[in-house]
Amino acid sequence: MDLRRAGVVLHPTSLPGPHGSGDLGPNAYYFVDWLNKAGQTLWQTLPLGPVGPGFSPYMGSSVFAGNPMLVAFEPLADRGWLVAESLQVTFDDVKVDYPEVLPWRMARLREAFSGFVARATPQDHEAQAQWIASQQVWLEDYALFMALDQAHAPLLWPQWPSPLAQREPQALANARLEFANELAFWRFVQWQFDSQWQALKSYAHSKGVLMVGDLPIFVAHHGADCWARPDLYLLDASGQPRVVAGVPPDFFSSTGQRWGNPLYNWETMQTDGYLWWVERVRRQLALADVIRIDHFRGFMDYWEIPADEPTAVKGRWQNGPGDALFDALTQALGPLPIIAEDLGIITEAVVRLRERTGFPGMRVLQFAFSGDAHHPFLPHNFEPNTVVYTGTHDNDTVLGWWDSCSDHERAFVQRYLDLEGADVTWALLRAASMSVARLSLCQFQDILELGTEHRMNVPGTTSGCWTWRFSWDWVAPQASVKLAHITAASARVGFERLDLAA
Repeated sequence: MDLRRAGVVLHPTSLPGPHGSGDLGPNAYYFVDWLNKAGQTLWQTLPLGPVGPGFSPYMGSSVFAGNPMLVAFEPLADRGWLVAESLQVTFDDVKVDYPEVLPWRMARLREAFSGFVARATPQDHEAQAQWIASQQVWLEDYALFMALDQAHAPLLWPQWPSPLAQREPQALANARLEFANELAFWRFVQWQFDSQWQALKSYAHSKGVLMVGDLPIFVAHHGADCWARPDLYLLDASGQPRVVAGVPPDFFSSTGQRWGNPLYNWETMQTDGYLWWVERVRRQLALADVIRIDHFRGFMDYWEIPADEPTAVKGRWQNGPGDALFDALTQALGPLPIIAEDLGIITEAVVRLRERTGFPGMRVLQFAFSGDAHHPFLPHNFEPNTVVYTGTHDNDTVLGWWDSCSDHERAFVQRYLDLEGADVTWALLRAASMSVARLSLCQFQDILELGTEHRMNVPGTTSGCWTWRFSWDWVAPQASVKLAHITAASARVGFERLDLAA
């Protein structure tokens, strides 16, 4: 059965709220209600893990853990673990000021942990113990990494005392004793994140909304994943990357992009049936109903850059695991509800891999008008097994894009969408929704008809990104009605189990 659905891209940090950043508190539930009213059945977030350098959610300290900044304080105060007076604070309402907000929120979480230790009921302790037992695949390594990271900051893990960097068993056992209280704190934070997220996800389901997650293909070097299993990465004897990830020079960059992530040792991963990947995807499927996998082409072939090279120019293509990985994942987990991010320069081999897996690919309408009528991102060239976006978190808002369009693009858009003075944002959204693509998504900024100053990310920049938030008084009452009418007219309604390969 073909299931046509529509949804919105919005990271929880962008939600309104009184504590400096959007979180999993009341405003997340209000947003679910808004989606339901607007006929939307998909809420796509960015990766939910801890943020990394530049506060990017794509380079965090763990691909299994949740972002502590998303833990809402209201449930902690309701249980008596936080004093309400400690939550009285004034932050920027429409921007996440990470240098100010992050330490303040972490301090409140430490207060809540102390409150939990002092006042939790036996039932609370039992619930936490059961959750901890269910997360042993990743939780203990993550908690210990965070404790050691704080103790040895600002050093990266290969620069820690050698017994800890090399994970000598006695050194790790001693560290667990020395930092027992700190490990308990990080377990508590992750338990609260997971409990709050699962409650929000259940509420979303009750309102007919599915959660779409985001899985970066690579991990950060300075993170629990790489430190806990260095054998799974191409590192030297000291733990430093020998080669790093990126993409080669192209039309957009004469030196390519040097991302700097360590690259996987796919041969080692294959020896146990890609168990680390099985556990990683299993964890993501516990958080989301559908997973968008970033940089899908990297599973077919990836750009390997010597770690001592400052740019991506002197890299080379290497073969990825291809079908073997997805065969192992399917055998362990069953049919995979995955969206393949197949943007950029895609080879026939990558197309064949995606087609064999049955995963839908992505089409972005902002990229569709630079050529002619044969451009694959134009709606009349879609196939049903497609996910169409007016723009992703890496794109400008539609209004910002429209202001920067070339004369050719602008003329093509006007002819294709028959604008005649109509609102380009809603015309593009309508074109996406009316297409044959099974799933249609747009940024919440575009529903609010906001300009370029409201974009979430500018790829290749390291400051000023990931901070955008909105205010409820920006949300015009007629926006949800307008979106609901478009969604209903294009038969994108209902809530059933999502089968992306149907």
